Amino acid sequence: MATELEKSKSKFGLVGKNIEYSFSRAYFTEKFENENLSNTYVNFDIDDISKFTEILNQGDLLGLNVTIPYKEQVIPYLDKLDQTASEIGAVNTIKFLASGEIEGYNTDYYGFQNSIQPHLKPHHHKALILGTGGASKAIAYALKNLDINFDYVSRNSNPKAKYTYADLTEDIIKNHPLIINCTPVGTYPNVNQCPDIPYDGITQNHLLYDLIYNPIQTKFLICGEIKGATICNGSKMLEYQAEKAWEIWHR
Repeated sequence: MATELEKSKSKFGLVGKNIEYSFSRAYFTEKFENENLSNTYVNFDIDDISKFTEILNQGDLLGLNVTIPYKEQVIPYLDKLDQTASEIGAVNTIKFLASGEIEGYNTDYYGFQNSIQPHLKPHHHKALILGTGGASKAIAYALKNLDINFDYVSRNSNPKAKYTYADLTEDIIKNHPLIINCTPVGTYPNVNQCPDIPYDGITQNHLLYDLIYNPIQTKFLICGEIKGATICNGSKMLEYQAEKAWEIWHR
């Protein structure tokens, strides 16, 4: 039975920047149609997190998803975080509570963990995470759950990152049979771009995972496939995290 909150509010949405391509809007719009729900899902494309308050002032929201580049920046605007989101330090799901409070969650780690598990082999015990933003934090959390050691790679020197891209060698790549792209490099329309790593170090033992889902095969994944690696894009991760967000909004 719907709560009073659900009866009065039926709008959901995605907060991000340059999100016209949004997976979430298409996914949830289709879901609402298939389940004969009167809910709506809209994109809130903002160029600065300070405009998030304008979204909150609409007053008819039941839940939000958050994407690049605001998964960390949105936290100060929330009243509280659930334990997992607090540990990760990034939010991709927001719930508007009956009390009036706004709570942040992270379902990215759940989506990634469940989507990568079918592809993992015993030798995928060491990973490189490309990028150090909010998305990478959820991936790191999932890798810890999976007992996989990892190192970060960043464009510039960073206390968090063991390597910059300039540091990477073929041997480093060979010694990290799992490589996860958590950057937006290669996203449509910039499909000819890819992370600047020594692809000649990739072998048939490698698993390359790209959080990007548009295009289906990024240049990063194509380069890996050419070298014989197993490849996986972010489409299943998005489905898993979306369904987990839906579960949070309705519990």
